[in-house]
Amino acid sequence: MINRLRETWNTGKPALNGWLAIPSTFSAEIMSHQNFDSITIDLQHGLTDYSIAVPMMQAMSASDATMLCRVPWLEAGIIMKLLDAGAMGIICPMINSREEAEEFVGATLYSPDGYRSSGPVRANIIHPDYHNSANDQIISLAMIETEQAVENAEAICSTPGLTGIYVGPSDLAISMGEGPGLDRGPGKVYDAIQHVLTTAKASGIRAGLHCMDPDYIKKMYECGFDFASLSNDVRLLTQVVTSQINAVRS
Repeated sequence: MINRLRETWNTGKPALNGWLAIPSTFSAEIMSHQNFDSITIDLQHGLTDYSIAVPMMQAMSASDATMLCRVPWLEAGIIMKLLDAGAMGIICPMINSREEAEEFVGATLYSPDGYRSSGPVRANIIHPDYHNSANDQIISLAMIETEQAVENAEAICSTPGLTGIYVGPSDLAISMGEGPGLDRGPGKVYDAIQHVLTTAKASGIRAGLHCMDPDYIKKMYECGFDFASLSNDVRLLTQVVTSQINAVRS
């Protein structure tokens, strides 16, 4: 079972993640042929549901990028269905406690490590020896995106079997009384993000962050983050089209 994301981490390098919010097999295929270590299909805030997420994964089959999905919420059914469909990892939003982290991890792992039900209908076709290797390969990233989660960071990060945490800066900022937005500058939100990073490192797990700007990503790599997402397909498309139109109209 090839897992480029884990292989990148094993070399000591940070990973770059692509983010898909557009429900299109073609745009997913285009993104998958770029040099991302992983690609995440967003079923929470993207316009994608399970019915299109599966064909999107099929469209990306030729890519060696690790296929991840962000689920809409902490709900075992959709986590297991996406893993059965071939996703190699799950990002789960709004994990605020150790108990929620344990519930999340349990849904991604087969017994005795978790309670995932066996039925990898597509995963079994595309990943050799799937059942015996899945628990060692599946990636679980718990989203830290509230003040409560920051306060419980040590308990969350010490959850057995959890691959890592993934900071959502916008929701975290809102929960701390500030406006939404990525790429936070100095201030209490930035300090909270750094605290979560330090806690994850102390627990021996991976730390990820959603970002907007390439230079900010490089700065976060230097801080110690193992994983960062570069904007999303909607924003990247909008950015390029806006730039081109402005160039013409100027």
